[in-house]
Amino acid sequence: MITHVKFVSIPTADQERALNFWTEQVGFTLLTDQPFDEAQRWIELSLGDSSTRVVLFKPSTADQDLVGRFFYGALACDDVEATHRQLAARGVEFTAPPTHEAWGSFAKFKDPDGNEFVLSSR
Repeated sequence: MITHVKFVSIPTADQERALNFWTEQVGFTLLTDQPFDEAQRWIELSLGDSSTRVVLFKPSTADQDLVGRFFYGALACDDVEATHRQLAARGVEFTAPPTHEAWGSFAKFKDPDGNEFVLSSR
């Protein structure tokens, strides 16, 4: 029986830049940073008390078109407006401000590679 999502991967052209963004600006915690192969590292981050991890990976040359896409998922928070203010103050670029819908609130931001993420209420 499947119990949870172990990790999701975020493609990046520059693992060091991505690591700095996700830890210093967004506030994730570094769990693992070790060599993966000759070209990349295995960088694994935790977010809050979630058991799901985020892996920052550098695609092969043939898969570089994966960088700068929309992330098919949503990052949850307790208060979208407060989290938006906090992340914007740390330099995170939002592509859509907090918006309120019948089902909840959301905002959109992007990382330095142009990957776009939805920040959503629980």
